Amino acid sequence: MKVPISVTVNRRKYRKEVEPRLLLVDFLREVLGLTGTHVGCDTSGCGACTVSVNSKAVKSCTLLAVQVDGAWIVTIEGLSGVDEVLDPLQQAFHEEHALQCGFCTPGMIMAAWELLDRDSMPRDADIRHALEGNFCRCTGYENIVRAVRRASDVKK
Repeated sequence: MKVPISVTVNRRKYRKEVEPRLLLVDFLREVLGLTGTHVGCDTSGCGACTVSVNSKAVKSCTLLAVQVDGAWIVTIEGLSGVDEVLDPLQQAFHEEHALQCGFCTPGMIMAAWELLDRDSMPRDADIRHALEGNFCRCTGYENIVRAVRRASDVKK
């Protein structure tokens, strides 16, 4: 039996019927075609699937789609806005070379986006704390922290 849900994703409203056991990450990727949200570990350990749900960074592999009925969701695709200009955070990741393979990047950016939404001038320790649940296997974290700091300077 499918369950009806209504969500707003990246400023667009969707009404869908979903299986009660469908994970949010699978809803975003398979039903809505938003493949920027990555599936990394299937255990909520890596953070590659991080999205914003009602202005909170969450690992979308830990929620069922039915749990977000009525929610406002932003994915990595939604940061650029309708004008398709990169968000300052996305631009900073590019300018600071804060990615290599790019697999963790959407989750890192979404976790940092929530941080900058609540603290426009975070200290490096705050940035590192906000990114604790997101793992990068390529770059180390110095360029990522530098990118978040750069974006905070732009957003002041």
